[in-house]
Amino acid sequence: MKDAQVYLWAILFALFSLIPFTSIKAEEAQYEFYGRHFLAQYYGCNSRALNDPKQLAKIMKKASLAAGATVLESASHIYSPAGFSFVLLLSESHASVHTYPEHKCCFVDFFTCGRHCSAEKFDAVLRNYLQPKRVEMEIRERQ
Repeated sequence: MKDAQVYLWAILFALFSLIPFTSIKAEEAQYEFYGRHFLAQYYGCNSRALNDPKQLAKIMKKASLAAGATVLESASHIYSPAGFSFVLLLSESHASVHTYPEHKCCFVDFFTCGRHCSAEKFDAVLRNYLQPKRVEMEIRERQ
């Protein structure tokens, strides 16, 4: 029995000596240098929607999440006598809206790095809420 144990240990030792023991280094994540920049002007918006900063901030967050973005932080400012700026810091970059209620208009910006976020879904949520009569928009690919 003792000879069998010694023989077994010798085989195990031989097998393990064939396996290279190297430190396994975690690979650093590589991110593609690519982004999509959605820029829009919404004209003839619903006045009530433009004049409700609290709700518009919620809609901006909802639109960002619908687009597949990750919301990290936010900042806002209400102007006197009217107007509102709201910016979301996203894991992917940023989203912003700047309102001009006296003109029933706003500027919208949605920039995301990578390819997984959808500017189209972001836009759809905002259009549904703001109900603009006319939209001028463009999407720029950045790399």
